Amino acid sequence: QVQLVESGGGSVQPGGSLRLSCAASGFTFVWYNLSWYRQAPGKERELVGFISRNGDTTSYADSVKGRFTISRDNAKNTVYMQMNSLKPDDTAVYYCNARSVLVAQNVYWGQGTQVTVSS
Repeated sequence: QVQLVESGGGSVQPGGSLRLSCAASGFTFVWYNLSWYRQAPGKERELVGFISRNGDTTSYADSVKGRFTISRDNAKNTVYMQMNSLKPDDTAVYYCNARSVLVAQNVYWGQGTQVTVSS
């Protein structure tokens, strides 16, 4: 059974930090590119950042560049996103996404974790 389970969300004040984790199971993690998306109330889901299957390539949305860092541990089947200097605009549900590099239709989503940035 394929699972992506996010954790690490919560409430934080502006300027604070959080580290999200996404633990994968049920598929061969190393053959999947991983991405983080977020969806704020009333807005469309947007791509936050991406990491390639072996971790040598990352990319970020302009809105988070320099503040967020994505990493992965293929031995633990886990992807992380370190979020620093958080802003109220970062408030959203954050989702982990896995996309196979071998089979285009193999795309998986986590259930999401809430991040709230407020004073």
